[in-house]
Amino acid sequence: MVKQGLVLFICFITLNSYAQFDGKGEYEVSRFRPGAMWSFTGYRPAKPGKPNKYDRLIFDVTYNDWTGEEDLFKNSWASIGLNTNLMFDVPLTEGNTIALGIGVSHQYTNVRHDNKFIIDEVENTSIYTLKDTSDLFKKGTFSGNSFAIPLELRFRKESWRHFKFHIGGKIGYQVNTIAKTVTTIDGHKVVNKRYGFPDANQLIYSAHVRLGLRNWALFASYNFNRIFSSAQSTKLNAVQMGLSISLF
Repeated sequence: MVKQGLVLFICFITLNSYAQFDGKGEYEVSRFRPGAMWSFTGYRPAKPGKPNKYDRLIFDVTYNDWTGEEDLFKNSWASIGLNTNLMFDVPLTEGNTIALGIGVSHQYTNVRHDNKFIIDEVENTSIYTLKDTSDLFKKGTFSGNSFAIPLELRFRKESWRHFKFHIGGKIGYQVNTIAKTVTTIDGHKVVNKRYGFPDANQLIYSAHVRLGLRNWALFASYNFNRIFSSAQSTKLNAVQMGLSISLF
């Protein structure tokens, strides 16, 4: 009984001491870092009293889907994408509890689906439709790359283990879109790729949020503009959900 009480007392003292380190002043210990490169301040040492900066290199690992004329979560779980965000963290308050984030972003999206696109080059339309059960079509993917300028308002607690909330948006350019289909002909798998859609929207703009702790956060994004611009095409808006990790 005495040993158990001693163990509990030591654990209490350890946790209490650990909780004192908040990333400020004399309690700023190098092993408590919100990211792999948190100590890096550039080519010159950081000025004394300068607020710590966070979330400058962020990776969003996402599940990609679309909404509009198609319901969410109808596509395969393998619809995985990656956003890479290189950001400036601009403190707006003394303790950097409110900040502005701005930078550049690359976005790779990939939607794995079991239906198909019918593309009309004459009418410049792209129709997403159910596959015929007698069709040789087996599965398809819709993917693309884009570059954007993200702008976000960041709220966080003033400690190294900070709770954070980001809300913002992006405006950018869709570099390419790729449709891949897999069919079976005479028992052999045949893969076809098509680069580009006749009415693919190249200008993209979206809103996003992050909610998390320290260098981890849940991420969600919604594109306001449709994937295809023609009024006769299937009306689809891109959606992303996933996990963000900040390394710097």
